[in-house]
Amino acid sequence: MIGDYAYIPTYWRAKAGGPDEDGVPTSYYTAVQFVCRPSVIDDPQGKAELLTAQLAHLQPEGGHATVAVDAEPYGRMLSGIRGVRLAVLRVDAKFKYDDSNPVDHRERVIGYLEQRGLRLDAGTARQQRRRLAAIGDWQTHRGRP
Repeated sequence: MIGDYAYIPTYWRAKAGGPDEDGVPTSYYTAVQFVCRPSVIDDPQGKAELLTAQLAHLQPEGGHATVAVDAEPYGRMLSGIRGVRLAVLRVDAKFKYDDSNPVDHRERVIGYLEQRGLRLDAGTARQQRRRLAAIGDWQTHRGRP
C-alpha cells in the first residue's frame, strides 16, 4: 500500500543558489508492505460478518439494511461473495521525505506541493510538516541510538 505520494521535480530540489536544472528529481512517499496469511471465508455467516464490518467502516453513518444470511437484500447475494481474512505476520514500512536535507529546503518543497495542488500533494505536504515538527533538522539526530 502506498499513500501520500508526490513526484518532486528537479527544479524544486536544486541546491540553494545553484541552477534549477541541476536539481535531482525524487519522490516523497509512504509505503507499507504487509506479509499476511490469508484465510478464505466462504460460509454465509462468516461472509455476513465481514460485510457488516466493511459497511461499519466504509459507511459509518448507516443508511443500509442489516446484513443477515436469511434476509434481503444481502442474504441472496452472499453466495456470490468470497471473503478473505488476513493475519498479519510482518510489516515493512518506508517513509521517504528528504529528511537528510536542511529544514529550509524541506519547507520550500512543502510550499511547492501546496501551490501545485495535485491529487496527493496536500497529504504529502501534511506528512512532511508532521515529520518536520517531530524530527526537525535530521543532522542533529545523527549518531544517536
